[in-house]
Amino acid sequence: MLESYVTPLLMSYVNKYIKNLKPSDLQLSLWGGDVVLSKLDLKLDELKLPFTFMSGHIHELRIHVPWTKLGSEPVVITINTMECILKLRDGAQDDHESGSSSTSRSVSDSSKAVAKPRRLQQAAPSDPDLPPGYVQSLIRRVVNNVNIVVNNLILKYVEDDIVLSVNITSAECYTVDDIWERAFMDITAPELVLRKVINFADCTVCLDKRNASGKIDFYQDPLLYKCSFRTRLHFTYENINSKIPSVIKIHTMVESLKLSITDQQLPMFIRILELIIALYYGEIGGHKEGEEEEGNVQVREAGNILPGMEEDMDGQGTNQFSSPDLYMQSGCPEDGDMGWVTWAWSFVPAIVGTEEEMEEGLYQQRETEGISINHNNAHQRPHCLTETQSESSYYSPQKVKSREVLCVEQEGITIEVLMMGEPFFDCQIGFVGCRALCLKGIMGIRDFEENMNRLEEDAVFFSCGDSLSSKGMTYLTNSLFDYRSPENNSVRAEFILETANHKETYTEIAGIQRFGAFYMDYLYTMENSSSKEPQDFSVVSLEEVVPAVQETSIKRLVVGALEVRLHSSAVHRILKMVTCAMEHEYEPYCKPQPEMVEEGHGAATPEEISSLEEFIPTRLTCLTLLSVSVTVSMAEFNLLHTLMPVIMGCKVAPVLVNVPVFQPVRPLPAVQFQVERVNVEHTVPMYAPELVSTVSSLSQPSDNLLHHCYAHLYLKVFGFQAGLTCQDSTGGFLPLIPIIPSFSTALYGKLIQMPAYWCKRSSVPTTECIFELPHFTVQATRAQTLLLQAICQSWTHSMVNGSPVTLSESLLREVYRGVKSPGPSPTLEGSVQNLELKFCSRATVKCASGTVGAVKVCARTPGSGEGVKEKLVPLVQGPSDTKELHMSRWLNEIRKPESLLAPDLLVFSVQVPQQGGDCRNSACVFWKSEITIAH
Repeated sequence: MLESYVTPLLMSYVNKYIKNLKPSDLQLSLWGGDVVLSKLDLKLDELKLPFTFMSGHIHELRIHVPWTKLGSEPVVITINTMECILKLRDGAQDDHESGSSSTSRSVSDSSKAVAKPRRLQQAAPSDPDLPPGYVQSLIRRVVNNVNIVVNNLILKYVEDDIVLSVNITSAECYTVDDIWERAFMDITAPELVLRKVINFADCTVCLDKRNASGKIDFYQDPLLYKCSFRTRLHFTYENINSKIPSVIKIHTMVESLKLSITDQQLPMFIRILELIIALYYGEIGGHKEGEEEEGNVQVREAGNILPGMEEDMDGQGTNQFSSPDLYMQSGCPEDGDMGWVTWAWSFVPAIVGTEEEMEEGLYQQRETEGISINHNNAHQRPHCLTETQSESSYYSPQKVKSREVLCVEQEGITIEVLMMGEPFFDCQIGFVGCRALCLKGIMGIRDFEENMNRLEEDAVFFSCGDSLSSKGMTYLTNSLFDYRSPENNSVRAEFILETANHKETYTEIAGIQRFGAFYMDYLYTMENSSSKEPQDFSVVSLEEVVPAVQETSIKRLVVGALEVRLHSSAVHRILKMVTCAMEHEYEPYCKPQPEMVEEGHGAATPEEISSLEEFIPTRLTCLTLLSVSVTVSMAEFNLLHTLMPVIMGCKVAPVLVNVPVFQPVRPLPAVQFQVERVNVEHTVPMYAPELVSTVSSLSQPSDNLLHHCYAHLYLKVFGFQAGLTCQDSTGGFLPLIPIIPSFSTALYGKLIQMPAYWCKRSSVPTTECIFELPHFTVQATRAQTLLLQAICQSWTHSMVNGSPVTLSESLLREVYRGVKSPGPSPTLEGSVQNLELKFCSRATVKCASGTVGAVKVCARTPGSGEGVKEKLVPLVQGPSDTKELHMSRWLNEIRKPESLLAPDLLVFSVQVPQQGGDCRNSACVFWKSEITIAH
């Protein structure tokens, strides 16, 4: 009797994806307790992926079924040596598939979206084929405790000259108890919880380049070498008969990780990143931008970790790449599409049932369901950029010997995702500390070799946040690896699923206190605009229109205390990375399409205008930088003449460089910039094409509608100052000598979206900028000016032999130690107050205007201790009262700044006509300017 239920269940795991498999042979082997299948070909073409599987093989498949101990021992599925080779789908194939199925898919999706509420009024029928209660309970226990073991998993991706290989020595998924130890468990009241663990051992990622014949001439060092990590999964069910979990939490811990990138791998690595971004935004692989709503697009972000989940959570299956068969049926889904993450979703325990029953039960749990995905990295070892040196061999392919030149270390990385169907999605990312340092030599200059005996402080050129030793384990707070978390104490966790409470709880201060270096919070919500009360779907008819929703998208990014030291070693390594990244001939995945104005667009109805006036969905991005320090040292060596032409797009032959033996320069003068806080806010409409086409068709759109047709940028800088400093022999820096005292400023700009729609609307600004500067001062002595000039020349005048610019010791003593020349050294000071500039561009004219409150340039002579007072000699000052200009004492007096009520020194306005385009106002050509200067 058990065989009739267990065997079809196990066959559903393998029968869909293995070619030429005889169910009768498999069934006979399973009844014997064990089955061993060798040399199997995978049937992967039916997976709706943006990739095509060139081949897929399994060397050996083992299935062990303990028939006599099904209630106490797990079923073990073992895969030995599985290899898959895939490439990106051809664009023509995608267009044909999407064109042939777009109509049917649209009808199916729309019918599902409208018909789903109707399912709620149907009673859940009992399936006569379901096994009796005790057998059903046993089947559930079997499913909950299936162990899956994969030994030697090999995945290869091929594109152009890129070969990306992923090799995992072993991966295992098994069920655990409340202390995360291997056990045979079941879902029992009152906890209603199931826990699983997935362990990956020795994950190696390689990235190599192949030639025109498809062969690899030489092998690069692995990107990632033997990395192991653990994943904990926590499933919470509403009741014992729940079809699927109501809350899923997935947390991953990586003890250590080392990423090494050679200069030849860097452009290929960037190409892979561009592929991931293009797939995410739906620019390739059959998706067209704008096909899906924001909810589906944003929810798909979680699909990077567990793709396809959101489509089954809402029961619509809108993603054509995934329609996971959650329910482990032996047959295919309704539409015949197999999901590309069916194996991953098979880990989620579910009771055998029909698809409609599953969607119906899930829809009833909509208000309480959620998903939380968390990735924790205890310590991320160096990410290294290396220079390659080829070694030829007569009998074997070339091998590459690499020199590590740049290293990035990260600690305490966390990724958390919380999802409740379509209405709520939140992703939080943070890490405790990050730093970058120089290794060995660069471009023939051995500046950080082991025999140089240089300090580690000299090698570090980027640091942010704290270390785990000083910060502690705050980044693990409330994770499944935190023993204090609710899940590890048999307490059901509470999730914040309201926008207002979320903003109050997850603030910038809370994020920085938890992580220290970086914190990002991305929140997407979708609410019903008509009513926030639960609706009675029992009276909904098929003809009724689905109510409009209000969507919001908010990204908040916070960067903690940041210090950047740009010395010669760091600058050359950074520019070397840029040049390596540019040395490729890859075509972009998606080219920008020209804007096409729809002439036949009908006028918007009053109902549509009223709905837009009430709410327009936008995307808001907020970036906050806290305590930033950037130090630019004088160049100890300068070989930029070999790098800058490549960066500027010029193809130049390599220049032989005669590099002397590197000698650190100490003391090393430097320019330092400090900022207390930087705030950046960027707002853009979520659906710009639809919004602009509607608003531009109105004869007199309101200010609110026009405001949302722009992309807005707000920049606020607080406490910016710059000055001179010097690095001594111990690696420390002297106190800052201010050249630009602390000041604050603000910038606002907006840019019209879809400019082609506004060409004939001369009254609508296309671009507008406003710059405000309350006060700005620059002050420097002659010695400081000469030192600034020497620092600039050390970078602008590149020397072929790399030798630095020499400085006189007397100049350094005068600047940093206060040793003055025989006479007092005056300080030249210039200041500007109440500066405001405006720029506006329209279809027919460009306008610029501004005001300058006051300008002052003076020479300040310091006083001495013998009672000589400080002297201030004004050179330029305005506005100023010149009534007593004829008197001799007027030039010698120290005048105070004018009152704020005084008139502005300068007010100007300039208008320049603009011709061209489709605008027919070129006959009206004019030039207008107004300048007002106060006395």
